[in-house]
Amino acid sequence: MQLSSIVASPKQLLQLCISTLHCLLASVFSKVSSWTAGTCKGSTSPVSPVDGKLDQNKVQNATTPTSVNYHFTRKCNYKCGFCFHTAKTSFVLPLEEAKRGLKLLKESGMEKINFSGGEPFLHDKGEFLGKLVQFCKQDLQLPSVSIVSNGSMIKEKWFQKYGDYLDILAISCDSFDEETNQLIGRAQGRKSHLDNLYKIRNWCQQYKVAFKINSVINTFNVDEDMTESITQLSPVRWKVFQCLLTDGENAGEKALREAERFVISDQLFQEFLDRHSSVSCLVPESNEKMRNSYLILDEYMRFLDCREGRKDPSKSVLDVGVKEAICFSGFDEKMFLKRGGKYVWSKADMKLEW
Repeated sequence: MQLSSIVASPKQLLQLCISTLHCLLASVFSKVSSWTAGTCKGSTSPVSPVDGKLDQNKVQNATTPTSVNYHFTRKCNYKCGFCFHTAKTSFVLPLEEAKRGLKLLKESGMEKINFSGGEPFLHDKGEFLGKLVQFCKQDLQLPSVSIVSNGSMIKEKWFQKYGDYLDILAISCDSFDEETNQLIGRAQGRKSHLDNLYKIRNWCQQYKVAFKINSVINTFNVDEDMTESITQLSPVRWKVFQCLLTDGENAGEKALREAERFVISDQLFQEFLDRHSSVSCLVPESNEKMRNSYLILDEYMRFLDCREGRKDPSKSVLDVGVKEAICFSGFDEKMFLKRGGKYVWSKADMKLEW
């Protein structure tokens, strides 16, 4: 074997040095670019090169978690094709740990909690959810407690037991045509999603819970006119979302859903909004408004940073506290206010005719 086959030439050594230098620079740039305006994405804590601790000024000036969305479960009985919080785990915190986290959030300034999933009524047949709702209203005295559900698992006895503690119940409904809901995956077998919707609307009226509807506008329902049905149901709010792609959830190689075929353009979304401009309770949310304007906690009580088009988790509130964890949320408070995130959200202040 010739020596030249095992010993690099000066030219090869130079190329190796240049390549190594490129790798080092790329690594440094990657770390620097993950910082924006005093926050850091992902689960890597921003540290001081001197003492290895989080900058206490950033912690002290952290955003107040006025309104928080707690997705305590990822499991769901529906298979909506555009779902952007999928069943990647089956984990649910023990009840007392969840309560401890909610108490920490209240102590940090939380005024509104929204429970979501997955399907929040699925775990323990709604009892786990009911106990959290009661705790937040009765023990923590929160001004607003709300839920987002597909409505399929809700029973009247739940309202009888926990309705007094709930301010708002939002039911997700993307179409007033059963076949369209089936195509989207907003269904379980051949059960009628719309029958459940109207039944729950009546229960909300009976048990004094403000009724809300959430709709995701996509390729299957973008041409639909829902004016008559929404007017008849008369929700306090009709939240209308533009279908959103989230890497690792409904887009990308590791995603459990493939939502690309559901995505609509900004123009088509605007045309849908224009068609429903007479509906006074309509609250539109484009991709731009929605992506970073929610404080989202996952099943481990980690804030999720969505700025890079995916969900990068912070450390858990239960481990590091609210102020430190929220520094990694990527939350855009200005957009939260711009989209109308702060509104009359306590049923005691809504002056509804029950």
